[in-house]
Amino acid sequence: MRNDDSPPPPESGSSVNPDRPWFTRRSTLVVGVAALAPAALAGWVLTQAFAGSGSDGVRSAPQPASHSALSPGQRDAKPGSTPSESASTSPSASTSSPAAAPAPAPAKGPLTGKTVVVDPGHNVGNFNHTDEIDQQVDIGTARKECDTTGTTTNAGYKEADFTLDVSRRLRTALEAQGAKVVLTHQADRPWGPCITERARIGNEAKADAVVSVHADGVSAGNRGFHVILPAKVKGGAADTAKIVAPSRELGERIAGNFARTTGSAPANYLGSGTGLVVRDDLGGLNLSTQPKVFIECGNMRDAKDAAQLTSPEWRQKAAQGIADGIVGFLGG
Repeated sequence: MRNDDSPPPPESGSSVNPDRPWFTRRSTLVVGVAALAPAALAGWVLTQAFAGSGSDGVRSAPQPASHSALSPGQRDAKPGSTPSESASTSPSASTSSPAAAPAPAPAKGPLTGKTVVVDPGHNVGNFNHTDEIDQQVDIGTARKECDTTGTTTNAGYKEADFTLDVSRRLRTALEAQGAKVVLTHQADRPWGPCITERARIGNEAKADAVVSVHADGVSAGNRGFHVILPAKVKGGAADTAKIVAPSRELGERIAGNFARTTGSAPANYLGSGTGLVVRDDLGGLNLSTQPKVFIECGNMRDAKDAAQLTSPEWRQKAAQGIADGIVGFLGG
């Protein structure tokens, strides 16, 4: 049974009568809807484009995407990461990621533009290479062994371990003041270097100051530190005439600051209580063309001095005292 309001189906092969009222109304409606469809679609697109932000500026949560529709970087992202975070993990995102932050600029300070060479006395490997370090080298005024093992505390703490630790702390302190610091070695070689090479490193660096770090090994009861200065010597490759005066000033600065910072007294067994000793038999000094001193920070064979030398806190003070002396010498 057909409802009176529904249009009758057209007969096969016949044309639709344009005068029928119900068709006219329906045709007008269809045309109108067709005309409105593109506008509605455009409006929907605009609505979706702006749906990410509400009037209060809070972004609405995105709809979850299917796993297969995500990029490899998004699929591998950690839970809770944002799309931008996920994209940064994908290989393709690396081309558009921001450049890495530049390395921090070197510290500026009173030693800016200055070069300091720090020479950690001996090398722990020397104990296993006695044949190599016993070879004789020319120090200008004589011939001496290439290097020695250095001493130890009665408990076996090696001078070479002490000197390297203090030297690294000293480097840090000097770099904080703006200096360029060169270490003659960092126990990164089996033995040595020879005393001739140690001197050459300072010369080739055109160092403004060179300090060789040591600890003494004399009998118990002999306590305190001393700084060794170059004597005026000339012979062979040795000629210290130009460095004697500035080396003494460097040594005096270090001695004063070392005593004040560490609380250690000048040696009671040489130097007449001044903490300063002049020697002409050390190749590291004889062959240097740059201001240079040695510092013997204490006596490893004395129990009281050894207690200080084996203390990390005291070694930090020792490094700071030496650094302060160098700053006083080079920084005015």
